[in-house]
Amino acid sequence: MSKSIARTDAWYEWLLNLRHAGDPKFHHQVRSLTTVIADRVIDAAQLEPESTLLDIGTGDGLVAFRAIERFGPSLKVILTDVSAPLLEHVEAIATSRGVREQCEFIHCGADDLHDIAEASCDAVTTRAVLAYVPDKQRALLEFHRVLKPGGRLSIAEPIMLDEAVSTTALRDRVKNQVASEADLIVALMHRWKSAQYPDNPQAIAKNPLTNFNERDLVRFAMVAAFEQVHMELHIKIVSSIFTSWEIFVGSSPHPFAPTLAQIMDNGFTDDERRTLETAIRPIVESGKGVGLDRCAYLHARKPCDAGA
Repeated sequence: MSKSIARTDAWYEWLLNLRHAGDPKFHHQVRSLTTVIADRVIDAAQLEPESTLLDIGTGDGLVAFRAIERFGPSLKVILTDVSAPLLEHVEAIATSRGVREQCEFIHCGADDLHDIAEASCDAVTTRAVLAYVPDKQRALLEFHRVLKPGGRLSIAEPIMLDEAVSTTALRDRVKNQVASEADLIVALMHRWKSAQYPDNPQAIAKNPLTNFNERDLVRFAMVAAFEQVHMELHIKIVSSIFTSWEIFVGSSPHPFAPTLAQIMDNGFTDDERRTLETAIRPIVESGKGVGLDRCAYLHARKPCDAGA
């Protein structure tokens, strides 16, 4: 079994609940933001009618169903995911939308596509998939294998290394004994963030979420023999999408991170909880918080003279 096939229930729970704290209105807001990313991925894939699209790590089917909306009934889409429950979920969506016949569903990881024939796909897409795969180079080699000569690769991946670096900086600040309220808040923030991201160089290097950057994605694509490799790193400093404290503490930044509510419930005293909430909640509810998004977009082509 592929090493990337693990904790499938976590994927289902995160995508359908914890990413948006179970709030329908906030879910719609998040969906609007991720749809922009999906459309950019689809644009770079340069699909045409009657193409075969392989959407790897389809999740809730956002990229696949957007592509079907844009290119119609002649587009064939292969949807893969490590989560069997998610695949069942998106298959039900496909049936309800009347597009089941143009879809194929395969339970597999991104680094092991053995059920997909060589040189059988016109385009391969991912959105927030490679970030979770331990062997990213193997995944890119698999993408290259299943693409037809001249086929397109288009991916969008979150870059989370900076979150881990920031968490490591918090750890460094709390090495000395806590001596003031300000120091206590820093210590509590470290306990919060270190439950979601690694906080030391060794852990960062071992974690698939944080042991790569955008330049590594370029290198992986080049080693896999892709050509016309183009990468753009988008860094956006924007107003935070969180204005509700309940949603803020009830949501999770990625499938393997506990929510702040869970972190406080399991590891904070009542006094510590009040201290952190007093410091953070007014910022959240004022709407003056700041969000920082980092996303790497990469597209490339399998050479036209490449073998399968």
